[in-house]
Amino acid sequence: MLKKTITMTALAALVATATSSFAEEYTASDKARMLAKENLLIDTHIDVPYRIHNEWEDVTVATEGGDFDYPRAVEGGLNAPFMSIYIPAHYEQSGGSIQLANELIDSMEALVGRAPDKFAMAYTTEQVKENTEKGLMSIALGMENGTPIEGDLANLEHFYKRGIRYITLAHSQSNHISDSSYDIRRQWDGLSPFGKKLVKAMNDIGVMVDVSHISDDAFYQVIEISEAPVIASHSSLRQYTPGFERNMSDDMLKKLGENGGVIQINFGSSFVAKQANRYRDMLKKRIEAVKEQYGEESEEAKQRIAEIENNNPYPYATLDQVLDHIDHVKALIGVEHIGIGSDYDGVGDSLPVGLKDVSSYPNLVQGLLDRGYTDEEIKMILGGN
Repeated sequence: MLKKTITMTALAALVATATSSFAEEYTASDKARMLAKENLLIDTHIDVPYRIHNEWEDVTVATEGGDFDYPRAVEGGLNAPFMSIYIPAHYEQSGGSIQLANELIDSMEALVGRAPDKFAMAYTTEQVKENTEKGLMSIALGMENGTPIEGDLANLEHFYKRGIRYITLAHSQSNHISDSSYDIRRQWDGLSPFGKKLVKAMNDIGVMVDVSHISDDAFYQVIEISEAPVIASHSSLRQYTPGFERNMSDDMLKKLGENGGVIQINFGSSFVAKQANRYRDMLKKRIEAVKEQYGEESEEAKQRIAEIENNNPYPYATLDQVLDHIDHVKALIGVEHIGIGSDYDGVGDSLPVGLKDVSSYPNLVQGLLDRGYTDEEIKMILGGN
C-alpha cells in the first residue's frame, strides 16, 4: 500500500494558500520495487545532456543537484533513458544547431567511455536487451527540436548514424519544420512543406516522429502522413490542464491510438495539474499589479511582492494526479498506448511530490498497483509499449 504522511509544514502551507498541494511522502512496497527493477523500464525524455553542458557534473556517481545520476537511476530500476539532445529554439535564427547537437551527442558517448561498467549506448531494441542482460544501463538518444536538420535530409541521415532515434519536430517556437504549440505565430498552419517530407523520410530511415511541442494542426498532419506509429515523448493531458495546447486533447489521443502510437506521460507539475499550470501567470499578474500601483523599485512594492511570493508557494502536483493522467489514457484508448516521459532535468523545480527524481519510479509502480493495474499492464507502461 502506498503510504502517505501529511506533515505539519504542509498543513500550514495549505492554510496559507488554497492552491498548495499536500506534501506527501510515498513508500513503495517490495513488490513495486521488484516490478521496477526486474522489468524493462524506459523513460523517453531525460534532459541530462543539456544539464551537464551548462554546468558539468559527473552523473556516473551520486550528484548533489539534478534529477538523474547513476546510483539513483539504479535505485529506481531505470534501464534505458532516452537522453534528450535539446536544442533551444533561438538556434533556428542564430545558427550553430548542428554543432551543439553533435557536442551533446559526444557528451553521452563520453559518459559511456568514462563508465563502461555502468553505461552502454543503445541504437536498437536488441541492444537495449543485450545491455540489460549484461547489467548495463542503455543510453538512447532523442533530439528535442528538429532545428539541426536545417532543411537538408542529409542531416537526418547524419544524426541517425549518430544514434538519434526520435526527433521532436519543434520546441518553444515554430521552426522550418513545424509550428509550435507555444508560438502564436502559425507560419505554416501546421507542418511546412519540408516538414511533410521530413516525416516521410523519418519513417523510411527509422526515426520516430515525436509530436510533443507541436501545434494541433501539425499533429493532425503528422498523423495523416506518418505510416509508422508516432510518439508524444513527454506530454500529458489537456483534460486536466484546460487551454494548455502543449498537452494532448482527447481527440488527439484517439488519433494517436488509431495510429498505434504511445504517449509518454510528462511528470512536470505544470503539465499535470491546472493550478500549477496557471500558477506562474497568476503570480506574474499580481506582481505586475503591485509594481504598477506602488512603483517598480519602491520599497513598498518590494515588500508586498515578497509577501505574495511567501504566501503563495508553488502548488506542486502529486503522484496521484500523475496517475489520473494514466487512468484517463487507459480508459480512452488502452494501456498499450502509455509510457513514461518524465522530463527529469528538464522541468526544474516543478516535479510532483512522490516523483522527485529517477529513484522514484517504484512509487509510480506502487500507485498503479493500488489502482488495480495488473503486473502485465505495469510492465507495458514501464517499457513494453
